[in-house]
Amino acid sequence: MKDAGLEHLSTARLTLRRLTPADEGLLWELNSSPAVMRYLGGPLSEAENRTMLDERILRYYGEHPGLGVWATCERNTGRCVGFHLLNHVRGESMIQLGYRLFEQDWGKGYASEMGVALLRYGFAELGLPQLMANTHPDNVDSQRVLLKCGLRRKEDRAYAHPMLAPFGLMPYFERDAADWLAEFSG
Repeated sequence: MKDAGLEHLSTARLTLRRLTPADEGLLWELNSSPAVMRYLGGPLSEAENRTMLDERILRYYGEHPGLGVWATCERNTGRCVGFHLLNHVRGESMIQLGYRLFEQDWGKGYASEMGVALLRYGFAELGLPQLMANTHPDNVDSQRVLLKCGLRRKEDRAYAHPMLAPFGLMPYFERDAADWLAEFSG
């Protein structure tokens, strides 16, 4: 599998870059926002944020080449608008598409623009056979984004992971590579 700093993965308005230890404050700004974290279990503590950066992001790059969590930045300014990810759902073999954006960057189409690019990358470059995503049951905006990206809603699912288990059944989306690529080729 290719290593994915993903500097080559850009859209008309966005590009991805690896997060570094220097991004701890930026990640904290995102993860401590009550609005951003509304459907994600609430704001993280500084210790939880540091653990996320060290264990779920930085260590993950080496353990799973080609996958990870990347800072999503405006191409023209370099300003970080949040992050996008392709990584394993903890405790599962499935690989998920996900994102988290600063509140001031909601409604600009950034989530779906980079979401489509990451699905193409996962299917066409990494050769992943299937990708999935989930959302909080009340997060209708994210459900629309996932549909716009070309994922299909399936039967709701519950997860054993302690962060997701409290939500009970969650909207579940997935798509097979051949099916998605046939629709989104080009």
